[in-house]
Formats: sequence, C-alpha cells, structure tokens
Amino acid sequence: MPTSLAGATALVQRLVDEAHHTVFFGGAGVSTESGIPDFRSQDGLYRQEYDYPPETILSRGFFRAHPDEFYRFHRTRVVHMDAKPGPAHLALAALERAGRLDGVITQNIDGLHQAAGSRRVIELHGSIWHSHCGTCGRVFEGLDAIMGPEPVPLCPCGEVIEPDVVLYEDPLDADVIDAAIDLITSADLMIIGGTSLVVYPAAGLVDFFRGDHLVVINRDGSAPGHHRAQTHVITESIGAVLGGLRVG
Repeated sequence: MPTSLAGATALVQRLVDEAHHTVFFGGAGVSTESGIPDFRSQDGLYRQEYDYPPETILSRGFFRAHPDEFYRFHRTRVVHMDAKPGPAHLALAALERAGRLDGVITQNIDGLHQAAGSRRVIELHGSIWHSHCGTCGRVFEGLDAIMGPEPVPLCPCGEVIEPDVVLYEDPLDADVIDAAIDLITSADLMIIGGTSLVVYPAAGLVDFFRGDHLVVINRDGSAPGHHRAQTHVITESIGAVLGGLRVG
C-alpha cells in the first residue's frame, strides 16, 4: 500500500503505462468531489432524516404508489443540475482520448463522465438525463420533462413519466451487464474507485476480472477479496491520484 499521494500516483502511473487494456469501475466517491453526496458515508443520504427511509423512496413499489413523494425526493436529493465533472472524471476522459483507457463502468447516474468527455461509459444504474413513459413508450431526453413545476411529471398521453434509473426492486439491464463483463474480462488492469462494493449485483462484476493488477482507490481502505490479481489499495482522494497522472 503506497504511503503517500505521490507514491500512489506513481504506482498507478506505472501500472497504466504497462497495461494493454485498462478499465475503470467507479461509484459515488467519484462524484462527491463534484458536490454530489454519496449514500452510505457519515453525511450521505442514508444518514439523513426523511418521512420515509431513502431506500424505500428509491424503490419501484414506492414510485408506483407515491410518485409525488418520489419526485420530491428525486428532484431535490438525486438530481444535481449544476454539478460539474471533477478531477477524476476529467482524468479518465483524458486517458480514454489518449488510448490508455478502454472504458468506464459506473454505478453513478449523474452523467458526469460523459460531461467530462468520456465516450465509452457503461451506466449500470441508468441515468437521470433520460426518462420515458412506461405506457406509450415515448422517450424524453434531458431533465426538462421531469423538473417542471407540477408535482408529478406526466407524458402527453397522461401517464407518469419514469426516470431511466434503476430503483430498488428493479433488475439490472442484461445488455448493460454483458457489456460490462466484456470490458472487464478483456482488461489486464482494473482500477476501482469511490465505491464500497456492497451494492449487488453490480459489485459482483469485479469477480469477472482475470487480469494482472487490481487497484482500489478508496479512502476507507476496503478492497474486494481477489485471488487472481495483485491488489493495490490506495487510501487517497481519487481525484488527486488520477488527476496527477501524465497522459502523454
């Protein structure tokens, strides 16, 4: 385990330079440096007080039964319209442009990787930037359709608009999972950042990695059990580590 930020950056730099195929797997900690709160930390959404537990509000059953309460929470606590890409987002996009990163797999729904310029982004849990009508199938791009003044956004057909995010009780999209597995199995270096790896089935995707080196950048120091690769645990800011990499 590196004992300094400089040492951590040097380690990741060497591994990226030596790798032929690198993939990044990220979670909420990548976006906390952009001002978006995570869920499970001391100040995260799950530690705040609401009329219903956030896990309940963000469930499919609650959405169907109480769309007004769901959207009140979604608009004020999940959607952060003014958030900008942070140093980790920008560094990953630069690595991809330079041909040093095959793609990003993210548990986040904020779209900040794309805003930073990343092109191959696999969003395991969907995106706040897309929504649809579950009845007529109409698709809505952007946030205008769900951020209006009415308590519950409605499709022109009269039905409730659904954000394209994976809620509790929802399965993950099979095609998305397959794309993530393909990216992971082809990599010889996997960098995991900003995730506690406790949300399944997404966290289980790490088990498909068969490469040589697994880097975990997480301030709490947790790392997945992995016996096939050499695991390097870095307890530094993910933005500081990745932001310090030389791309050229």
